[in-house]
Order: sequence, then structure tokens, then C-alpha cells
Amino acid sequence: MSTTKTARIDKAGTKLTIPIAALALVIAVAVQFIGQAKIDVGIGAIIIFPMVWGLIVGLLVSIQKFKPLGLDLQRVAAALVGVAVLLLVARLAFNIGPSLPSLIKAGPALLLQEVGHLLGTIVLALPLAVLLRMGKATVGATFSLDREPSFAMVSEKYGPDSDQYRGVLAMYVFGTLFGAVFITLLTSLVANWKIFDPLALAMGAGVGSGSMMAASAASIVAAYPADQEAILGMAAVSNLITTVLGVYVGIYIALPLADRFYKALTRKQTAREAAAVTAGAPAERSAADIDREAAQAEENRLFRERVAESSAAIKLPLWLSLSVLTVLGIATASVAAKGFSLTIVAGYAIMLALVLVSIALAKATRKISAIVFITTIGAYISSPWFFGAEALNAAVKTVDFLSIATVMLTLAGLSLGKDIPLLKNIGWKIIPVGLVAITASFLLSTVIAEFALGLWH
Repeated sequence: MSTTKTARIDKAGTKLTIPIAALALVIAVAVQFIGQAKIDVGIGAIIIFPMVWGLIVGLLVSIQKFKPLGLDLQRVAAALVGVAVLLLVARLAFNIGPSLPSLIKAGPALLLQEVGHLLGTIVLALPLAVLLRMGKATVGATFSLDREPSFAMVSEKYGPDSDQYRGVLAMYVFGTLFGAVFITLLTSLVANWKIFDPLALAMGAGVGSGSMMAASAASIVAAYPADQEAILGMAAVSNLITTVLGVYVGIYIALPLADRFYKALTRKQTAREAAAVTAGAPAERSAADIDREAAQAEENRLFRERVAESSAAIKLPLWLSLSVLTVLGIATASVAAKGFSLTIVAGYAIMLALVLVSIALAKATRKISAIVFITTIGAYISSPWFFGAEALNAAVKTVDFLSIATVMLTLAGLSLGKDIPLLKNIGWKIIPVGLVAITASFLLSTVIAEFALGLWH
């Protein structure tokens, strides 16, 4: 009996997009109606937002076995998330312009706190990974929060089948599955302590991931509603700085530093192993080591292929992605506003125009990402220096940024079922290491920003 494997598709149209969009619409609107829940945990309060409910419900739908959600449908959901991030950045850009005085007042604190984002994971998560004996995967797992740009850095330096690359993949899977939920809980708890300046917390929210930044910023806004505009603007700028600087800092500072720190922490163990080989039978041990390394490399290769298959991109027509997200967004924003309004439609029209112009400019330059253009242009046209800023801000701000985050994370949840099987490959050790890495990035950056703001002011 012969078996055939269904060929993976690289492009999708309305046939696959409409069903997943309809499912996301039902979930997003439902969780938006449910609203947020506040849970008192003794040492503080944790707020669960509709976007977190959307992520959880989407995940449950994607993993249920009664009527399985096909792999291609999950890939379409993941593709829509990528475009939804652009809309979220466009919405947040309209908080940057009016907040420019606060951003300027923050001065060098905005740059200095990036030390926490870019190196915080090495300071705390790397020693823990060494303590848990993660091996060389420690370097890849802890030199950053390991989003997509980290793949190329580690692959080029150590190879795609190396233990270090396996560490990158493990942290990537962990962050994809748990990052947004965990940072929501963490930020909500810390923000409700009321011991940090809300702008310092906002800087800490810019960890380099759009979904995690949105989730973190929402928790800060809930604790400091009067400072919403400044918080969202600061978080957006911090996240952009982390994303842009992360590539260069990762290549030239963070990755080499993580490698040296790992070698320094494990030098005694390495010396003991070398002494044991010298005192024993070198030839036999060498052959055993070669066999073991070959087996590990093969296991790493298989894991890499599974991750590549799970995260393989599928192309959607831009008009289709934006149309679907606009319908989802207007519906969810209307629920958040407790009623439909034409100004919400106008707000989405402005954001769509900004996204389309920025995508066109990114394609024309080929070296600057659309996110940079969206942030820069959006900040300018929403600033006091632009003649039409008042009218544009009035329309765009009728769109609750959390409603966009709810749509984005609902779609993210619907795309996660394909990643669940990878959990058995990443091992339990990445869980405490991942939690500490996210905590270190957020808290260390916040603490540095708090002191820097105090000194600068």
C-alpha cells in the first residue's frame, strides 16, 4: 500500500483565508465582549485582557481533535499575524507624535535602558542555563530573546546543526507559545506595585517583539490610565530601538559576550573532561565523542527541519490580508467602543494608507523595513508639526489599540497548534530559562530606565 504526502502550498487565497478569518472574528468579538478580568494574587494584582483570552481560546481551537484545524489554515493565520503587526505599529505611531515632548524629556534614558533589553538575558538567564546543564545550547538560548533575526546570526557563526542553533530554536518556540501570556502577567504584577515610573515600565515593554510589547504596554496602561498616550508612544519607540539595534548588538556584542561568559562559567567542567580524556584511553573516548556528536548533530538537524516546517511562511495577497484584518479590526474596535462609528472606519482608512505607503517605500529602498517607515511617518503626521495632525489623531484614536492586539493574538493562537508538538523537542529546561530571560529583559531595562530618568530629570 502506497502513501502520499500532501504537498505544502506556498500561496493561499480566499478559499483558505475566509474560513480562518471568520473563526477569528467570532473569537475576537466574543472575548472583547467578555472584557478583562482582575485577579488579586496577594503580592499584587494581575489583569487578564481580551487579547490574552483570544490567544488562549485560539490555541484551544487549534489543538482540539473534534474538528482539527488544518496546517495550511494555521499557516494562513500566522501570515495574517505578520500583517496585523503592521497595523498595530501604525496605531501606536499615532501615540508617538503627541508624546514627542515626553520622549525628548526622557533623553538618554531611552537609549541607556536598551542595555537591559540587549544584555539582560545574558546576565541572568545564561548562568541559570549553565546550572541546568543545557550545554552549548545555552549560548543560543540566552544571548537574546531569540526572534527571527537571531537565526541568521547563530547559523552563520556556529552552523545550522549546532547545539547553539538548537538553543535559538528552543527559545523561539518557547517565546512563540508562552511569551505574550507570561509578559502580560509579569508586567501587570510589577505595574500594580506602583514603585516604577510608568515611562520606565513602558521602556521595559519594548523587548523587540510586537505581540509581547503590546501585551506588556496594555498592562501598564491599565495601571496608569492617565498616562496612556505617553506609555504607548514610549513602548513603541523602545521596541523599535530594540529591534533595530538588536541585530548589530547581537552580532558584535551579545553573541560573542554570551559565548565567552559561557566558556568562563564552564571552564572547570571543560578542564575536568579534558583531564579525564588525557588520563584514560584517548582513542576510544575520541571515537565515542565523535559518535555522540554526530548523533546530536542529526537530532539538531531534525529539530531544525521540524521548526522550519512549522514556521514555513505562506503568501497571501496584500489586498486580501488588509481587507480581512480591517473587517476584524472594525468589528472588534466597535465592541471595545460600545458601538459602531464611522470615525472608527476613518481611523482604519488612515492606518491602511500609512501601511500601504510604508510597504511601497520599503520595497523601493530594499534596506529599510516597513515598520521603520510606519513609525517615522506616523509619528510625524500625528505630531504638532503637521498641519493635519489634529484631524488625523481624532480619527485614529477612536480605534482602541487593544482591539488590534486582540485580533492579532487571536490569530496567533489559531496558528499555534502546529507548534505544540515541538514542545517535546525543546525539553523542560528551556521553560525556567525562558521565563528568566523575559523577566530579565523587562525588569533590568525598567530598573535602568528608572534610575536614568531620575538622573536626567
